[in-house]
Amino acid sequence: MIDVMFYEVFEEEEREIKERLPTDIRAAFTARTVQEEGGRDLPSKLISIRTQSRIPPKWGHAMKGLLTRSQGYDHVLAFRRESGADIDCGYLENYCARAVAEQAALMMMALLRRLKKQEKNFMAFARDGLTGRECKGRRALVVGVGRIGREIVDIVRGLRMTVKGVDLVPAINDLEYVPLSEGIAWADVVFCALALTEQTEGMLDVRAFKKARQGSVFVNIARGEIAPLEGLKRLLDEGKIAGIGLDVYSQEGLLADSLRARKPANAPEGRMIMDLAGDDRVLLTPHNAFNTKEALEQKVSLTIESVVSYLRKGTFPYPVPIP
Repeated sequence: MIDVMFYEVFEEEEREIKERLPTDIRAAFTARTVQEEGGRDLPSKLISIRTQSRIPPKWGHAMKGLLTRSQGYDHVLAFRRESGADIDCGYLENYCARAVAEQAALMMMALLRRLKKQEKNFMAFARDGLTGRECKGRRALVVGVGRIGREIVDIVRGLRMTVKGVDLVPAINDLEYVPLSEGIAWADVVFCALALTEQTEGMLDVRAFKKARQGSVFVNIARGEIAPLEGLKRLLDEGKIAGIGLDVYSQEGLLADSLRARKPANAPEGRMIMDLAGDDRVLLTPHNAFNTKEALEQKVSLTIESVVSYLRKGTFPYPVPIP
């Protein structure tokens, strides 16, 4: 049996891991998720996934270790609950906060400047309906001021925006923290950078945006389950918000499976995503905000550190906090 099986590995990541992994560690790689591979037999006592694999519960009692190559680990906790298995779980700590924050700012600016429609209008060289808005002087609300949220605060301040935060723990001394409803009513741009928990699931629903400023935009680089898609589409259709940028989706594994297989999305959420994909006011990216050269190098370093530590010491350097 191999020492570690890596799922959901994209090309650049696999190349980097192979170059830097100790030669005495036997590893196998696939770009596919566990379910795409069939999920029949456990290939290794240690497996590594990202966020889209659905691990068969029956694997739980045969596995020894599970490493998610992500900063979020809600899916790992869900697997532990579903399987009832007390397995060792690790994650990667703070390897891509700046990369994700920059993607959030990129999406904000693209929405404010109607970039998607600008591209479509190029062939006619037409400027009708393309008047956008500048960042300077705009109001930004960061919901969830953790590692990624702090980087978003730093970036939007550099763009000369006014920024406020929403968080249970006000960790930045010179940042004004406000209640969620007050912040949404104030903001031109709302960023979701929350961790997914039982408390945050569905938190940014239609009711939360009831008093949103007309023409505001929303960017989610956290977890899709926090901001239900049906509500976002309704807000967009009613003109309550003017733009949506999403890098994350609820039921993301199912959505990714159908898109990679070039199959129509059967679930209602998947069909809504496909409808929104053609909307000039919506930007959708494939959970790729983490993916920069700098973050990849750090990610691979932490991955190898975690695999080596677990195989040789039986512990992960960054264990998933178990409630």
